[in-house]
Amino acid sequence: MFVIAHLSDPHLDGSVAARDRLRRVTAYLRDFSRPVDVVLVTGDLADHGSESEYAEVAAELALEVPVLMLPGNHDVSAPLRIGLKEYVESPGEGHPVHQVRDVAGARFVLLDTSVPGEDHGLLSAESLAWLTGVLAEPVEGPLFVAFHHPPNELQHPVLDQWILQSSEPFAEALRGRPVTALLAGHVHNGLATSFAGLPLLVAPGIRSTAPLPFEPAARDGLVDLTTPPGLALHVHVAGQPLVTNYRFLTSTSQ
Repeated sequence: MFVIAHLSDPHLDGSVAARDRLRRVTAYLRDFSRPVDVVLVTGDLADHGSESEYAEVAAELALEVPVLMLPGNHDVSAPLRIGLKEYVESPGEGHPVHQVRDVAGARFVLLDTSVPGEDHGLLSAESLAWLTGVLAEPVEGPLFVAFHHPPNELQHPVLDQWILQSSEPFAEALRGRPVTALLAGHVHNGLATSFAGLPLLVAPGIRSTAPLPFEPAARDGLVDLTTPPGLALHVHVAGQPLVTNYRFLTSTSQ
């Protein structure tokens, strides 16, 4: 059994409120009788992309299991590479920050879908060519492709403006490849759907939740900062379908 703790959107900004919400999640993970195999954080690690925020990210996610991170639209490549050099392994300098990481027999292809200075996502022709090459490599264990921006509409009139814009070329790069699942964040909601015939599993937002238009309105505008932080637990067993559990932590005593 291989277990992924999938976190997203902590938006650390030096505030007690943001830090405590992430700590509620990490404390919960530390209480497991069997540690997860890997923690994956799918973007918006920092809220403003500053060096001090990435120092905080590094300190708060210093766990005793492998931790994988990738950028979101609030992240900035240069300070991220410096502040998270112990966590991020990406050749080159600056943008984009793509990675391939192998953990306990599983492969994670970590895509940087961010566009500097913008909220929407995009994969350039060069990024898609890189992805195509990586996915052509032989893999024996499960293969996960992770990124920040979901590539299809999620029926939220505001957030759907800021999804991945290069969806069809992305789908073409994925088709026919032995991908176990696609893992994303960005929309501050835990949800399950599909893309390119593959499971697309989105982690809840740690910092906040974005209600759907027919739900009670958020107390803070687009997002609600009072809803409990959440995470996804993806459980992979060879020869069986991937199982995803969503958890929402209502008590600070977790």
